[in-house]
Amino acid sequence: MSKQSKRREALVYHAKPTPGKIKVVPTKKYASQRDLSLAYSPGVAEPCLEIAKDKNNVYKYTTKGNLVAVISNGTAVLGLGNIGPEASKPVMEGKGLLFKIFADIDVFDIEVDTENIEEFIETVKNIAPTFGGINLEDIKAPEAFEIERRLKEELDIPVMHDDQHGTAIISAAALINALELAEKNIEDVKIVISGAGAAAISCSRLYQSCGANLENMVMLDSKGVIRKDRENLTKEKAEFATHRKIDTLEEAMKDADVFIGLSTSNIVTPEMLKSMAKDPIVFAMANPDPEIAYDLAIATRDDIIMATGRSDHPNQVNNVLGFPFIFRGALDVRATKINEEMKMAAVLALARLAKESVPEQVNIAYGETHLTFGKEYIIPKPFDPRLIGEVPPAVAKAAMESGVAQESIDDWDKYKESLLERLGADNKIVRLLVNRAKLNPKRVVFAEADQLDVLKAAQIVYDEGIAHPILLGRRDEIEKLKEEIEFDADVPIIDPKSDEELERKNKYAEVYWQQRKRRGVTLYSSQKIMRERNYFAAMMVNTGDADALISGYSRSYPSVVKPMLELIGLAKGASRVATTNLMMTQRGPMFLSDTSINIDPSSKDLAKIAQMTSKVVKMFGMEPVMAMVSYANFGSSTNERASKVREAVSYLHRYYPGMIVDGELQTDFALNSEMLQDIFPFSKLAGRKVNTLIFPNLDSANITYKLLKELNKADSIGPIMMGMRKPVHILQLDASVDEIVNMTAIAVIDAQQKEKWELENQSTK
Repeated sequence: MSKQSKRREALVYHAKPTPGKIKVVPTKKYASQRDLSLAYSPGVAEPCLEIAKDKNNVYKYTTKGNLVAVISNGTAVLGLGNIGPEASKPVMEGKGLLFKIFADIDVFDIEVDTENIEEFIETVKNIAPTFGGINLEDIKAPEAFEIERRLKEELDIPVMHDDQHGTAIISAAALINALELAEKNIEDVKIVISGAGAAAISCSRLYQSCGANLENMVMLDSKGVIRKDRENLTKEKAEFATHRKIDTLEEAMKDADVFIGLSTSNIVTPEMLKSMAKDPIVFAMANPDPEIAYDLAIATRDDIIMATGRSDHPNQVNNVLGFPFIFRGALDVRATKINEEMKMAAVLALARLAKESVPEQVNIAYGETHLTFGKEYIIPKPFDPRLIGEVPPAVAKAAMESGVAQESIDDWDKYKESLLERLGADNKIVRLLVNRAKLNPKRVVFAEADQLDVLKAAQIVYDEGIAHPILLGRRDEIEKLKEEIEFDADVPIIDPKSDEELERKNKYAEVYWQQRKRRGVTLYSSQKIMRERNYFAAMMVNTGDADALISGYSRSYPSVVKPMLELIGLAKGASRVATTNLMMTQRGPMFLSDTSINIDPSSKDLAKIAQMTSKVVKMFGMEPVMAMVSYANFGSSTNERASKVREAVSYLHRYYPGMIVDGELQTDFALNSEMLQDIFPFSKLAGRKVNTLIFPNLDSANITYKLLKELNKADSIGPIMMGMRKPVHILQLDASVDEIVNMTAIAVIDAQQKEKWELENQSTK
């Protein structure tokens, strides 16, 4: 994508369909006059009076306890510098988005139009009663130090300048683990810090709290080594000035054990790396380009332990590992501040988590067979779902033990469970999906690339590295649309009806005729049918000219399924084809089967559909917990429509006892674990959170998923084809661009999985 095109996409993203990235939504009923009279006058007077009696009641009756202010004056925004408060607002909204999706914390972003320290502090103090916590953001140093210090002293709610402490906390956790791998003591190691801004100062202070010796630390700014004999040093820089008679980074790096980069790109040379001590630890965290390129550093020294700020290399030092979870823990015990004990608790929790067994969901997301603690895994991954269950409790406990908590937590297991429940509506699984596809992108043929939305999706998957698109359709129309959307990448365009594709078309026709010549198909009819794009696309996948296929945007589902069944056929061991839809619901990801193929499946068919769905759920790194739903509960009806579900469950219990599946069950019992436990405690699903529903017929499945999609605005990925020999996936008519992109990621993962199975089968022969 061209720079201009990326710029336009970014602007459209922030402007459409509604300007900005966050909004306020009601949490109470408001449909009736009674609701409104409670929400506002006269009912609202009652909580007001209770708060007037005791200010602490504000946490009981308002959102204060889960509301953080992200506050900036726009003086040090990302890599943009002093761009002012208005221009900083998109960044602050983005920070608010991260708070919400990672820790379910609500945010108001506030941009303050002053560079005067006293005015800024006074403004924040005046609005503080609204909030449970204050996150200071993108404020230039040295003012940031004074602003945070004063606000922490003068307010009774947690205040943190994330630019200082976020990087410090994450990198300290990584440093602890790296030193353990290198078998070095933090008290003894020589540390070089390139950079002297807010983050560098905070990192250096926290490393000292972890045991680092100040005498072993050398800090550099743009003028070189910060020495005791330099004049006009700020108070913060003077704190880390060295007695050593050295001036340059090259001199400082000699025999150093640790390099911390918080400065600018490409300032560390291979020669500098070679001059470092044995088993050097290098955290090159300048963004977007580190102080030394990861590949160059790894090639220079094979004993290096390296981290960067980038997501495309191991060991990403990402602030999102810290601030959402630190504030979550602080808010949940109504801490009056975020103190050193709480920050250290976060450091140790992150360091510990990296040493624990990694959930399969995380392995799958990052394309790893088995992530384990080592040189390429010293800190947890940002998509690790355990973060919210581990870091906030550690922070909350430290707040209680250090005396800054105003509320206590007695049942830590229950608290952890509530934290995990908070992210039920999160769409992390989509990010995991895309991330996994990008690790090994495949050639995906888009059978309707002359449709604008399909082409837009192909552009996104190309730009994002999700897949290598092959565009099928009328060449002139595709090229015209490509120009319109500034899709200037050189990707293959194939028109099955053109003369230039005659040779390939005839080759495909010959293969098709050989397969179906005894079923009334002639060579001529085969040649004619290969002009039809879905047959042509299917043959591309069949013959290895493409790895996967996406179609169905502009044609009815049955008309697209037919050529796939004729040409692709069933996977080995599969007796039928079915589909499942992944729905992003408020209770978390839910799989619904079969949503598109089998009209009235038999009991044996239902059992097969459940087995196939189970494999797909596992492909997403989740444990399948499956309810086979009906209008009846456990034999309450003898009607054949209910009994076939019961028979399917009986079959699965008998032959697949390890599967977590039960039924027949009404949907409310399947989804309400407390009600199920109370009435049917014998069920395999009792006490478990169901994530998969198997429906008794196509009517119920298709209607349910479309109701969820339209009434609850639940995002849908699917229908995901199951049981096919090759990765072919069919869209719903008029699917959105996002849906097409997500389905493409599914197709790529399907191709990855089938390739893996094929290799495994070959190795066992």
